[in-house]
Amino acid sequence: MDRLIKCPANHVPLTPTTFLSRAAVAYSDRPSIVYGQTRFTWKQTHERCLRLASSLRSLNVSKNDVVSVLAPNVPALYEMHFGVPMAGAVLNTINTRLDAGNVANILKHSEAKVFFVDYQYVRLAVQAFDRLLRDGLQLPLVVVIDDVDAPTGVRLGELEYEQLIARGDPTRHPCPILDEWDAIALNYTSGTTSAPKGVVYSHRGAYLSTLSLLLQWGVGNEPVYLWSLPMFHCNGWTFTWGMAARGGTNVCIRAPTARDMYRAIADHRVTHMCCAPTVFSILLEAGPADRRRVASPVQVLTGGAPPPATLLEKIQRLGFHVTHAYGLTEATGPALVCEWRQQWNRLPMEEQARLKARQGISVLTLADADVKDTDTMSSVPHDGESLGQIVLRGSSIMKGYYKNPDDTAAAFKDGWFLTGDLGVVHPDGYVEIKDRAKDIIISGGENISSLEVEAVLYRHPMVLEAAVVAMPHPHWGETPCAFLKVKKETQEGSINEEDIISYCRNSMPRFMVPKKVVFMEELPKTSTGKIQKFLLRKAARGPQGGAAAPLCKLPQAASGNGNATRHSEVQEQVLAMARL
Repeated sequence: MDRLIKCPANHVPLTPTTFLSRAAVAYSDRPSIVYGQTRFTWKQTHERCLRLASSLRSLNVSKNDVVSVLAPNVPALYEMHFGVPMAGAVLNTINTRLDAGNVANILKHSEAKVFFVDYQYVRLAVQAFDRLLRDGLQLPLVVVIDDVDAPTGVRLGELEYEQLIARGDPTRHPCPILDEWDAIALNYTSGTTSAPKGVVYSHRGAYLSTLSLLLQWGVGNEPVYLWSLPMFHCNGWTFTWGMAARGGTNVCIRAPTARDMYRAIADHRVTHMCCAPTVFSILLEAGPADRRRVASPVQVLTGGAPPPATLLEKIQRLGFHVTHAYGLTEATGPALVCEWRQQWNRLPMEEQARLKARQGISVLTLADADVKDTDTMSSVPHDGESLGQIVLRGSSIMKGYYKNPDDTAAAFKDGWFLTGDLGVVHPDGYVEIKDRAKDIIISGGENISSLEVEAVLYRHPMVLEAAVVAMPHPHWGETPCAFLKVKKETQEGSINEEDIISYCRNSMPRFMVPKKVVFMEELPKTSTGKIQKFLLRKAARGPQGGAAAPLCKLPQAASGNGNATRHSEVQEQVLAMARL
């Protein structure tokens, strides 16, 4: 047995890019992408990705170079999930909800060689470049993604995406993947500090995660997938690659508005979509003018905060069949899926909602998932009560944190990845999260670290103590609620809730800003001086804490002659790089 050797015929490195070359042959004439009036087949998408890879290599992009992109769910972003790794590079999709400081930090930390920017985010990119130039850093090569359906003419420098595609050579062979452990993607868990965590995925992990989710979610042949989940979220939970594997149709929309989602579902007979629970509220609250009848059931995979029973019941009446999952960036998206059992269909809706809210069992990619006492690393009893930390291991777990060996080492223990989430295991083996050890607030599908918000609040000259917890929100699921103790010398009435909120708006992305601020004489503490956040969470869930709050908005760029001058300086630097 040991004399049988590996050879190119029986051992090929796993990579999800092979799904595209197969789709070009097996599903050549099937629609691959629909965006407004734009249509592509899988044969055309394959050729465009080959052209993109060729053009990137002509720009001296090579193995392990990072290619960043700031764009909504448009065809270019989908194509980059194949074209960038086919050039041997690593794809970094940036959260479009971040502000200029966050984007600059990510570009700096990743050392991006090329930066693709959708026309809608050019102003944000200019602001990020301004910060890089102030720090004396070189800008990446910039490529603007104009609207393929209705070009706007917006430019930043000389390079434009469709021009790059046109000049690429589709006969040039992609860069071969010789080692499946090579990096395919770099995704940031947070860009809000000077040292953001960059999670690195391998080709092997991305390939196996893709197959695992397709199998467990029961995705059949020729699905029609609506991109209501941002592709920048764990590479669209790997369904960017998964749709190629099944010969599906990617229905791209720039934003998950009720009108666009209902229209896409009706016009293209959408079969599958993924989203945060906040999208359910958008669909339910749509006015008559925006609604269209859902003619056939739509399978929905959702993550984040579990949807309440009443919401689940309402959304299912509209024709959406919901599956709940749990995941994190470090696990290449979903790690646990609440696989539904047929016998549960006979239960009352309230009981079905309770079961669906559980995080479930491990995805097939994982070798194992467990809930352990991390002091002894022993498994907790399957009684639905004994609390422990959720731990994972398998090929879909990240390679590690980019340029961060300390946090990488801390994330792994005794052959397990520590998620930082606390949960229980029910007698049937299904896991349910009970608390977040890292105090993460999930707002509209975005992870917000309470510690990072607190760090900003502590920098306010009048704040003595700060604690941030999750507060229920009817639209976003959760939003930050800040509890503050101000300094004694602060005069009564000299600072109020709006002052703090305004300060936060100028110091962090809008979606992280606390929606409520409560001033206290003393924050509740243990005998050792630790703030008792469980008491604050209880207070935030009360009538006041649960009140409706204003919705988050994307950060707006400032105006003025000073900005015009800086824009000109940035434009000159970008042009110089493009010419070089």
